[in-house]
Amino acid sequence: MSADDAFETMRERILERALAHVPFDGWGEKALLAGAEDAGYAPAMALDAFPAGAVDAIEYASSRADRAMLAAIEASEGFAKMRVSERVAAAVRRRLELSLGEREAVRRALQLLALPQNAPLGLKLVWRTVDAIWYAAGDRATDFNYYTKRGLLAGAYSATVLYWLNDNSPGCAETWRFLQRRLEEAMALPRLLGRLRGRTTEYGRRT
Repeated sequence: MSADDAFETMRERILERALAHVPFDGWGEKALLAGAEDAGYAPAMALDAFPAGAVDAIEYASSRADRAMLAAIEASEGFAKMRVSERVAAAVRRRLELSLGEREAVRRALQLLALPQNAPLGLKLVWRTVDAIWYAAGDRATDFNYYTKRGLLAGAYSATVLYWLNDNSPGCAETWRFLQRRLEEAMALPRLLGRLRGRTTEYGRRT
């Protein structure tokens, strides 16, 4: 195993064990040190794995969740045959389903990312997630639509995560209905703007 692979394995193992402590200790040094010890490393190795502490660990956890989502939908039968909007919904749902056992850790992460000094990181992580979702759904836009689609999905995704954190319905059924409504609203806006632009262009030609 290369040094890079060994380092990546260490980060993965420490994070995995630390997640069990986050609901009680929050995203901080205490949880990371405990995670390292539980994973069989010297506690101080947690600071080598995540030099910036909690924010490093949260960013790694988010990237890890994105990778798990992409792997799950890639292995999913029928995903490629869905309409683009259905793929987007399926990807968001899969990401949340994979994080169900870590819901309290997600809640605590959002609380930390809501602090002013961490807000840029929070925005970056949401953007990275929605970009991965759109790409997996088959979107290859490079024009202005690239930003429009991701901005709209970022709003729908963020609202759905907050709803999901407090959803106690069986199988999170209420969350999936909420997600569908938010996506329908988000998908409708570009069509509305397109019609308005078309009318404006037509009006300009007439005048």
